[in-house]
Amino acid sequence: MTRLHRPPPAYKAPKDSTVHGTTQIYRSISETASDASKRTLETSFTIRPCSAQAWVVPAGHICRLTTPRGPQVGDLNIWNAQNARERFWASRTRQIHASHVSVGDRLWSNLPYLRPLVTITGDSLAGGQLHELVDEDGTQKSTFGPTQFGGRCHDLLGTRCDPYVNLLMGGESYDFHCHSNLTRAVMPFGLTELDVHDVINVFQVTGLDEEGKYFMEASPAKPGEYFEFFAEVDVLCALSACPGGDLSNWSWEEKEESMGATTRPLGVEVYKLTDPQVLAGWKQPKSPKYTGMHGLKMPPREDDGSNYVGL
Repeated sequence: MTRLHRPPPAYKAPKDSTVHGTTQIYRSISETASDASKRTLETSFTIRPCSAQAWVVPAGHICRLTTPRGPQVGDLNIWNAQNARERFWASRTRQIHASHVSVGDRLWSNLPYLRPLVTITGDSLAGGQLHELVDEDGTQKSTFGPTQFGGRCHDLLGTRCDPYVNLLMGGESYDFHCHSNLTRAVMPFGLTELDVHDVINVFQVTGLDEEGKYFMEASPAKPGEYFEFFAEVDVLCALSACPGGDLSNWSWEEKEESMGATTRPLGVEVYKLTDPQVLAGWKQPKSPKYTGMHGLKMPPREDDGSNYVGL
């Protein structure tokens, strides 16, 4: 009888790869969370329910997202603050790391850039400290969960809610889905609806059922939970406090008071490290050095005898 073996992960980097943020530098960054003297708070604000806000996190800084009043899902978009064409790529991040991410995982940008925009350095729903979440061989351990239904936290399987699919599902016109919230938030930065892209759903528990269909569970976040990341480059972030709240009463149908009662604010804090030695040896990541032209070749020019230079 032939013994079946589970197929291995399709994307598994070598142990010495920089794919995972598991070096001593990231351990040191993570550890500053437990010592207030090692960080200086530069910016903090609260995002009220059913709204969004955009802000810039300079390279080398830490951004912490919090649930100040309890469970609330947040839809997070990220761009290179200097070049909005470079932005977070959810599907490739999911392939490189996992469907749900935590400490040591990195959020990667789209082609042709393909580099980590940020590295996750703190997650209260996964135990928080980096050394508690990475095996000796560098393999990332599980995040929160899985629940009895297989749900895990900090979702890359789904994306933002939006008014278009709301109408498609038989709901009413509504202007405060995450897509609309994010659109309004980024407009002061010169971006439009076309720049809003797939998100990471922080504090959100999701999974796939036995038929491969997407499901959502109530967020497990308590007051004061946090999810934080280190900015590898200057990043523009936008975060929406989802109108679904903690998702315990989510529905595509008419908005009910029961769902509205589950909405809460989200907190944002941006820190600068007080000791520059923590980042000794750190460099902003570069894109892979692909120098090809995807198999394309420039056609040869015909010499018409004109001998004009540059024509």
